[in-house]
Amino acid sequence: MLAEDSALLRVGLERLVTDEGHEVVASVGTADELLVAVARDRPDVVVVDVRMPPTHTDEGLRAALRIRAEWPDVGVLVLSQYVEKRYATELLGRTASGIGYLLKDRVVRVEEFLDALARVGEGRAAFDPEVVRQLLARPAYPVSALTVREREVLARMAQGQTNGRIGTELSISQSAVEKHVNAIFEKLGLSAEGGYSRRVLAVLRHLGA
Repeated sequence: MLAEDSALLRVGLERLVTDEGHEVVASVGTADELLVAVARDRPDVVVVDVRMPPTHTDEGLRAALRIRAEWPDVGVLVLSQYVEKRYATELLGRTASGIGYLLKDRVVRVEEFLDALARVGEGRAAFDPEVVRQLLARPAYPVSALTVREREVLARMAQGQTNGRIGTELSISQSAVEKHVNAIFEKLGLSAEGGYSRRVLAVLRHLGA
């Protein structure tokens, strides 16, 4: 489903994704119309603009938050002219799986947009590098500082896997996974203070790397 108030951009997006073999089950111009459409016919992915009628402020993002809360299996790819840091962090919640956030400049780079759409549709994450940079506007702690095992754990965190699932895939105990996760937080300089989910921030560092 596409939600974009600019008719020209909406038609262009519809043609682009249709040409790639995707089915557009709804194409709407307001956040309210999007919510009605999602309730009626669950799509695999919603592509939604941040600023939509009537106020052109945050209607699209608030609709995205509601979709994530009520229909968590629906992937959400947000398009924005700017990085809305507060809502972007809230949108991530406890997991970055099935979530994407692209600046609109990225849409004109067709291959990057289509790759992001595919990643979100597969339940993975897709974030514009500038979004990652602004959300993590603090001294950089390189992912390369992690051990091979810690990077394996972090990569699976980025896929939205639980500690139990990670342990099963890596053939290690859940307590061992938890120790690796805490080591990742420490090495990446992610404090428990500050009101952000450290798991999400660690995933964003992985994506940024």
